[in-house]
Amino acid sequence: MADATSLRVKELPSAEVQKNHVLTLEEWQDRWVTRNIGFHQEQGNRLLKKHLDTFLKGQSGLRVFFPLCGKAVEMKWFADRGHTVVGVEISEIAIREFFTEQNLLYTEKPLTEIAGAKVFKSSSGNISVYCCSLFDLPRVNIGKFDRIWDRGSLVAINPSDHDRYADVILSLLNKGFHYLVAILSYDPTKHAGPPFYVPDTELKRLFGTKCSIQFLEEADALEERHKAWGLDYIFEKLYLLTEK
Repeated sequence: MADATSLRVKELPSAEVQKNHVLTLEEWQDRWVTRNIGFHQEQGNRLLKKHLDTFLKGQSGLRVFFPLCGKAVEMKWFADRGHTVVGVEISEIAIREFFTEQNLLYTEKPLTEIAGAKVFKSSSGNISVYCCSLFDLPRVNIGKFDRIWDRGSLVAINPSDHDRYADVILSLLNKGFHYLVAILSYDPTKHAGPPFYVPDTELKRLFGTKCSIQFLEEADALEERHKAWGLDYIFEKLYLLTEK
């Protein structure tokens, strides 16, 4: 039976079919080289815009984390509002494009804690993007965050890494946090992922013991590229996770 949050999906599909599907970091880097980046949203995310006040609660000077950030334009939005933004992204191409396209001067330096990794920082100092695996990030002392905007991150993580992912995210949260996450609902027998199908039950399994989970909205997200994958529906579902 579909629950109240999936009114238009008669049967909740099982994610079991995708559980062993794995993409390597090199394959993600290659997507930026070959421009296979249909996931990038040039205008930002519409659900984030709509629920921005719920997310920020009128607070200023927040530390906001963007896991697997790509070149998300929202990093600039938050910085322009006076918040401090930290992202992590495996593709150096994506990071350089972000700073260039947003007309931001930046510096780069190697990270001594992680071999081959770098940190890119805006000259104003309020945007830092770490070029490394998210799973290596805990070795860098980046502190804790008041807000996390997770769009295109949890759904991009290999299903077998979900528990590791949740551990890292939970370790980065400050007291009184707001963790806003967008997940996707579609028929996983028709598309192997990524983006992966993340059922509501998986979100609850990963975060339900530490977080209160509030469903905010479900929106039709079907585009031509999804139809080309063989999908006839895909919904983006927005949840707000807060401290229990």
